[in-house]
Amino acid sequence: MKPVKKTKAEEPELEPLCCCEYIDRNGEKNHVAACLCDCQDLDEGCDRWITCKSVQPETCEKIMDTISDRLRIPWLRGAKKVNISILPPLFLLPVFLRVASWHFLLGAVVLTSLPVLALWYYYLTHRRKEQTLFFLSLGLFSLGYMYYVFLQEVVPKGRVGPTRLALLSCGLLLILFALYRAKKNPGYLRNPAPNDRALSGSQLECLNRKGPEKPKGFPGADLSGGLNNRAPKDETKDSPRTSAGSPAKGKEDWCAKCQLVRPARAWHCRICGICVRRMDHHCVCCVGESNHQAFILALLVFLLTSIYGITLTLDTICTDRSVFTALFYCPGVYANYSSALCFTCVWYSVIITGSMAYIFLIQLINISYNVTEREVQQALRQKTGRRLLCGLIVDTGQYNRGFLRNWHQFSTLGTHPFHHPAEDIV
Repeated sequence: MKPVKKTKAEEPELEPLCCCEYIDRNGEKNHVAACLCDCQDLDEGCDRWITCKSVQPETCEKIMDTISDRLRIPWLRGAKKVNISILPPLFLLPVFLRVASWHFLLGAVVLTSLPVLALWYYYLTHRRKEQTLFFLSLGLFSLGYMYYVFLQEVVPKGRVGPTRLALLSCGLLLILFALYRAKKNPGYLRNPAPNDRALSGSQLECLNRKGPEKPKGFPGADLSGGLNNRAPKDETKDSPRTSAGSPAKGKEDWCAKCQLVRPARAWHCRICGICVRRMDHHCVCCVGESNHQAFILALLVFLLTSIYGITLTLDTICTDRSVFTALFYCPGVYANYSSALCFTCVWYSVIITGSMAYIFLIQLINISYNVTEREVQQALRQKTGRRLLCGLIVDTGQYNRGFLRNWHQFSTLGTHPFHHPAEDIV
């Protein structure tokens, strides 16, 4: 008889988590009810604060990491983690706007401080290269709250008919749809599999067309086509390399962080941590080749919808004045709380709309000159661009093919596949 092979003992399956349990960052099972238990960093910070001693920055970072890890909501098969950056707009925006509606001086202070705080937080997160959902949460909640105030305070006054309300609602839905499209893949460069790291014959021909010398920007490259994954310290920054093709192809760079060759006009996004085709900038999402059109559409629909909503609101609370006059002079608007809240929300919408209009104008100018915002910033640093209209227009001249051809190229982004034989090298 053949000996029976002994099967390995199967590992016991982990017990399923209940709706209030989760696995914390240390790999241990925890419960949402124990959110304030066994937090040495928080206890130390409170002790130093009570005794009027300074709290170390490292302690503050540990406290924030602990709070973000323990801030969870009950969910099926384990509690879900809540991103702490989405919470401030949900609570602070309604409070600030309602406080600003008490008096016009309070309104001036609050509406001036809100953009300053937003810019400070933008600078803080981009300097630390952190991903945040604060601005996306602020934008979406601002849209929802403005629409709520419009339904609760403006529509009952009887000057907004069903047709106007339906048109404004359709504009809001179009904004959300455009934002959904803009949040999709902006054109991330694919990181090849480990078994595809050898260069093909066509890639070698493309890279070594100028001769058998070692290609620039390829750390550890040899003639057999193998590339070392690890880049030396002097190659941590992106090193440009002249393309072997026609001058129209521009330049190709080796990205030491993503370990691949990126085609012309592709850049590494510091926030996303990955290279993006024809990257323009990063705001609530990374804007690149595949979602730039959706981003422009979202800006356009937002501007039209916001201006229409501002017009309807001012026409309701200041009936005997034009829209522009009522924006700066509307006597009696603070006589009752309802009209004061509507007027405060109007000015908040005007500030946001003005900021988006400036971004939209810059985008239209860049598209007309076939230049991205990332290329504009690089041209300003290297002083290689031609500045017009006090720096509002920056023409690099590298990809400019004329107004009509530039817009035609923008309208066909993402429709034609681009073949870059060297982009999949690792």
